[in-house]
Amino acid sequence: MAKARSLAALNREIAAAAPGVEGGTRFVPGEGPVHAPLALVGEQPGDQEDMEGRPFVGPAGQLLDRALAKAGIARGAVYVTNAVKRFKFEQRGKRRIHSKPNAAEITYYRGWLIEELDLVDPGLTVALGATAARALAGKPVAVMKNRGPMTLDGRPCYVTVHPSALLRIREADERHAAFTAFAADLRRARALAAG
Repeated sequence: MAKARSLAALNREIAAAAPGVEGGTRFVPGEGPVHAPLALVGEQPGDQEDMEGRPFVGPAGQLLDRALAKAGIARGAVYVTNAVKRFKFEQRGKRRIHSKPNAAEITYYRGWLIEELDLVDPGLTVALGATAARALAGKPVAVMKNRGPMTLDGRPCYVTVHPSALLRIREADERHAAFTAFAADLRRARALAAG
């Protein structure tokens, strides 16, 4: 695979490639400024992201926006993307149910993700969850054990939870504590990116 010369060229290449996952009707590109202080990498687009063609616009994206605001970070100032570029799902009646990408699917998209981040050249890359951390490291990374700053495959990163994990917490007090910790991670990542 020859190196793309721009994000637009890279995005055209990914869009033209085979989906690499079951489902995924459309390629969802990353968005945000080149040379952003932070690049946030999630797992994959969800149902709403697949329909709108933009990353982090569904429930997890709305929670991410709230956490960014609490951390004093403008959403438009960061670059947001996903490790896997299409929504992997199973059709159940009229609903499309999210399916976690497997190792082969993460690997399929990894080269493009690394090239994308090389072109964006952020100050720090934030891995949101295990799939993003695995894609960045090229091997499994235990998120809770390694939560915080670390170098993944030579790239300065910050490992934290995916916002969708917070949505699954039933207990209000526990959910509030997890949200506060997540916003604190983003604040710390911003400080590290600022150097």
